[in-house]
Amino acid sequence: MRVVVVVVVVVVVVVVVVVVVLIVVVVEVAVVVVVVEVVIKVVVVVVVVVIVVVVVVVIVVVVVVVILVDVVVVVVVVVVVVVVISR
Repeated sequence: MRVVVVVVVVVVVVVVVVVVVLIVVVVEVAVVVVVVEVVIKVVVVVVVVVIVVVVVVVIVVVVVVVILVDVVVVVVVVVVVVVVISR
């Protein structure tokens, strides 16, 4: 009778340990999945922000260059007109 009780207790303990280990593994996998999802979302947001910033900087640089070229053209035209008129 004692052997049966010992065997039953050992089986119950083993089953409880296995269930607890499985629960811990499932929880760890779930946490890893959530962390990976958050990291992916953060990376996507950072990439989108970087792309937007680069596009804005390129647009600003192009606009500034166009304005500077216009100013230089106007100055050259004015200088040429003044030189031609002064002769």
